[in-house]
Amino acid sequence: MEQINKLPYFNKVTAGMALKIAGQNLDYWIKTRIKNGEIIQIKKGMYVTKLYILTINEKQKYYEYLANTIRYPSYLSLEYVMSLSGLIPEGVYSYTSITLKSSRTFVNELGNFSYRNLKNKLFTGFTATELNDYKVSIASKAKALFDFLYLKSFKSSRLMRIELLEGLRINWDEITDIDKEEFKYYVNLSASTKMKKVVKILKW
Repeated sequence: MEQINKLPYFNKVTAGMALKIAGQNLDYWIKTRIKNGEIIQIKKGMYVTKLYILTINEKQKYYEYLANTIRYPSYLSLEYVMSLSGLIPEGVYSYTSITLKSSRTFVNELGNFSYRNLKNKLFTGFTATELNDYKVSIASKAKALFDFLYLKSFKSSRLMRIELLEGLRINWDEITDIDKEEFKYYVNLSASTKMKKVVKILKW
């Protein structure tokens, strides 16, 4: 158990090797420790010990790292990054990400981890940073905004204009000229008629 307590996450194979048990004995060991609160199930087949969580100094970085790990490959984006960047006034309590896999949400004791799918050519615009062994891939401000608007449905061009300029409560003052140029790069890359309309409405 001491070895497992040092791991940011583990699966049944890792646990079995550390504890030298397998099969039903391993399943019972995991099940009982989830029940008594010693182990947290992150998703099916992925776990972390409560003791490990209690020893973390940089919990937010760890949760960001988990967001990348739960559904791989993925990078943090959308509302989570927009909130961090000051683009939206509200705090966001879900770790929102872009993935190449299907869209899905995982809810566990540590939080909500939400994933939206984008095609390969748009899986870009993020950087990987490392802090205390937690490597985290996170979108730039411009890419988070692009991902958000690209995936958002607008019922009409008229409603798109109203939502962009009033309804979405986006703090456009936080967008620099460099951000605008980066945003337009992704618009051209996407070849999306909708996103070209967005640029036109915003007069970028």
